[in-house]
Amino acid sequence: MDTDPPQQNPQLAFPDHETKDKTPEMGGGLPVIQYWAEHTLSPEGPHLWQALFHKSACLSCSWGTGGQKGGFTNEDGERLQRCMKSVEAISAELQPPVSTHFFDRHSIDELQQLTSYEADRLGRFSFPVILRAGSSHYERIAWEDIYEIATAGFRQPSERVASYSSGRSSNEAAYLLQLMMRTLGSNNLADCSDLCHAPSTVGLKQVFGTNTSIVSLEGLKQADCVVLAGSNASYNHPRLMNELIKLRDRGGKVIVINPVKEIGLVKFASPAFPVKSLLSGSEIASLYLQPIPGSDVALFVGIQKALIENNQVDHSFLQAHTEGWEAVIEQAGSTDWQIITATCGVSQPEIEAAATLIGTAQRVIFAWAMGITQHENGVDNVYSIANTALLTGNAGKPGAGVMPVRGHSNVQGFGSMGVTVRLKEEIRVALEKLLGRSLNLNAGYHTRHLIEAAAAHQIDTLLCLGGNLYGANPDASQARQALGNIDTIVYLATKPNLGHFHGLAKQNTIIIPVLNRFENPHKTTVESGNNFVRMNSEGTTHLKQADLISEVEFLTELAHRIHGDYPVEWRKLQDTRYVRQLIAQCIPGYEKMADIDQNQAEFTISGRIFTEPQFKTPSGKARMMITPLPQLALPSPQEFGVSESVNGIVVALMTGRSYSQHNTVVYKIGDPYRGMPHRNCILMNRQDAESAGLQEHQRVTVQGDADKLANVEVIYGAVRQGGAVMFYPEVNAIFKAKLEERSGTPAYKRVPVLVHG
Repeated sequence: MDTDPPQQNPQLAFPDHETKDKTPEMGGGLPVIQYWAEHTLSPEGPHLWQALFHKSACLSCSWGTGGQKGGFTNEDGERLQRCMKSVEAISAELQPPVSTHFFDRHSIDELQQLTSYEADRLGRFSFPVILRAGSSHYERIAWEDIYEIATAGFRQPSERVASYSSGRSSNEAAYLLQLMMRTLGSNNLADCSDLCHAPSTVGLKQVFGTNTSIVSLEGLKQADCVVLAGSNASYNHPRLMNELIKLRDRGGKVIVINPVKEIGLVKFASPAFPVKSLLSGSEIASLYLQPIPGSDVALFVGIQKALIENNQVDHSFLQAHTEGWEAVIEQAGSTDWQIITATCGVSQPEIEAAATLIGTAQRVIFAWAMGITQHENGVDNVYSIANTALLTGNAGKPGAGVMPVRGHSNVQGFGSMGVTVRLKEEIRVALEKLLGRSLNLNAGYHTRHLIEAAAAHQIDTLLCLGGNLYGANPDASQARQALGNIDTIVYLATKPNLGHFHGLAKQNTIIIPVLNRFENPHKTTVESGNNFVRMNSEGTTHLKQADLISEVEFLTELAHRIHGDYPVEWRKLQDTRYVRQLIAQCIPGYEKMADIDQNQAEFTISGRIFTEPQFKTPSGKARMMITPLPQLALPSPQEFGVSESVNGIVVALMTGRSYSQHNTVVYKIGDPYRGMPHRNCILMNRQDAESAGLQEHQRVTVQGDADKLANVEVIYGAVRQGGAVMFYPEVNAIFKAKLEERSGTPAYKRVPVLVHG
């Protein structure tokens, strides 16, 4: 049967608000059970169960599960650790193939009309295709032709070749990618982490000397307080909710910091606890603070000030184990309460209540996601959280510390393997030894700089290992134009996304169909967000007579054609055991990788989890950093080029995922938890909307500094005044996000937009 683009999904039409379902009273619960039943009992059920039990890490978030202990087991040995996100991701991979004649029948113009949801529903790529300059259709291409075009592309000057990657692949593929690129002499290794948690990496490296969480899953189980900031774990990391439920059950406290009151962070019904939680739900937030978007530094400085005033600062810890603490205490102590509360929009009593919970707890873990990092001052946000942990002695002991909550399942592993423009000194030295020469590399393009370089005609060849470079970037028009300046783009992907139809090269756009994690014919490894390395067993694909390739096989063959047998026998590395030996030699903390094939022993990466206050800075002490309070004025409506007669309001827009979405992949159109029935909605505070003469369900225009979206439905929700929420990737088209200059991350969580009728 042929696979055609689906008709416009009926859920995309604006429903009558009278028929819109009421938002649930809690997150999780019976709808999750219903979803599991619908999929596991469907015709895809046998394949789905096989994939769920396969010994491989989950395809979804980096809250690691799977590996050699079995598909339902987490890194602490606990069973029944799959969630709905796992099922969504696996189910999408189990779709039938895009048919043989699909691209003959559908032009690129037709494919560009699809939404993210519709693109993903086309099925699995099952044969390689190319879109040549001047052609209106993708066409099938032979492998030898692919290698000829790609090899020629990567023989361009090293500063004019680049890669972009996501965390969907393995450590082995990541290591091979960076080795191939650096053997060329290129440091242009952009990664999806540049768009999300790069401020965490930069900030934690400066404070603690490590780029990642300093807390293990075991440590989380020992905490008696968790501060969860800028995260909607109930949507995006549901199994983290199980740990919060257990913490509350043992008498611990959870402080949630989020400008939007997310239902699942107030109360969550977990299927993991069918008796005590599934039907009645479990209380999550002990205290819920809703700051102004972008004001997190002010809030944490306020918490620090309250800790000082309550004599809850651990001075002996600061003196023995930190540097720069005096200046941090001086800043917090001398900052006026009125400035703090006016900046963050949270009252002094609420801030003091948070400080009391933190100051009276014995073991506090501070966790955060992109609501903290995707700001113009994202690194300062991370510093302010780290400062708060250190002021109370909550770092370098069991059950306490800082824990960024990462998104894609192996995004952290890519950074560990050296897929970054900020190459660790230890890896550089090891690579120089392997190459037998000095690595005098250019500064390298992170993701936003890559787009800017392409816009300036400075990139000839780009290889994308997974991801959706077009869709993930702000200003879709700029991204499309920039990618269109590149001569050759090679996409390695399992399924279609909008980037394959809009992010088109000037000469040759090639899509290479690859096997996913549980289909690879060789073992691979991945890294969880808590620094645990899991091994994935071999597998097979459900696709019959498909012309697929593993990422490892493609990268090693391409590297062999570019480099010959220098500095390694590339084709030999198609046996991933040899790649793991190189990883053990080159990557700090990965020494145990040398024996993993023999002993099957998954492991925690050494030197990252701190249960003693000895940190990886030159002095062994944590470095505390001054954090300036942000200036958060919004532009006037007239700065958007509209007349004074326009009836509207300027708000700080936060981009976000819907309930059933993974990165830019949309699994369902609506978001029942926020009451948003389709993708073209804006969640607003009722008072904001009504102050501008707007009403719920009214169709409005939302205007940014790059473009605007029309016919957007206003939905009232529990978002604080001055803020609003829309879904990415769709809304990315309307703004040019400011950059966090130290990390290169766009400020997706504070975008000034004008909402008007």
